[in-house]
Amino acid sequence: MNPRNHWPLKGKTVVVTRAQERQGEAQALFTAQQANILDLPALVIGPPDEWGPLDDALAELESFHWVVFSSSNGVLAVEERLRLLGKDLASRPMNLKIAAVGRKTARTLEEIGSSADFVPPNFVADSLIQHFPVSGWGLKMLLPRVQSGGRTILAEAFGEAGARVVEVAAYESSCPPDIPEITANALVNKKVDAITFTSGKTVANTFALLKRHFGDDWHKTLDGVKLLSIGPQTSNSCKKYFDRVDEEANPHDLDGLVNACLKAFTESV
Repeated sequence: MNPRNHWPLKGKTVVVTRAQERQGEAQALFTAQQANILDLPALVIGPPDEWGPLDDALAELESFHWVVFSSSNGVLAVEERLRLLGKDLASRPMNLKIAAVGRKTARTLEEIGSSADFVPPNFVADSLIQHFPVSGWGLKMLLPRVQSGGRTILAEAFGEAGARVVEVAAYESSCPPDIPEITANALVNKKVDAITFTSGKTVANTFALLKRHFGDDWHKTLDGVKLLSIGPQTSNSCKKYFDRVDEEANPHDLDGLVNACLKAFTESV
């Protein structure tokens, strides 16, 4: 191996756009590759406008056959509300199975002692639908999700398959007020080599933050910066807001995102 390529990210500055509450894991993975990390919190996770629909669904959890989680935020919100009722996912009804989209979501379930019964081979919603282990016909399914802005593909697909789908808001995500000063300065001074995106919302919110902070010249801050996406839907958002995506993760998780970054800089040498 060419010594220059042994650590493709050494000396590179990577901006990580994730929820304010979820920065640690991505930082650790990129730091292990000797990259310099800057934060750009692009999501603030909070409660939905009202807890009633989720609480009502959880009160009759034994009537459901499956609960499908598409994010760690949904897992944590449901677990929090169940504990207020003196319950938890680990002691869920025997007939209730859990499906998780993505390795991170599955790992969050494991951390609270409630392993997923099914995780699709590819970490996207479309793969869960394609590989779901049973027919949806006659099933009652609970889908906790973000209040606004998320995809409805799971509910639509399971509904078309004959399932009774109860889709409820478990959390909301919003845009932070501004970009951290250290990150803004690095962008202005051309000290950023790559920006990573983990969802369509992080793309849309980053676009809004750049316009808010830099005004009409926001696009100049991305000259020479590689844009890296965690999966197909995030890539579509990159193309919509920034007209490009330089690499897409495969698999569609944080490990894959690091590999996409490694690939981007290895190929550019």
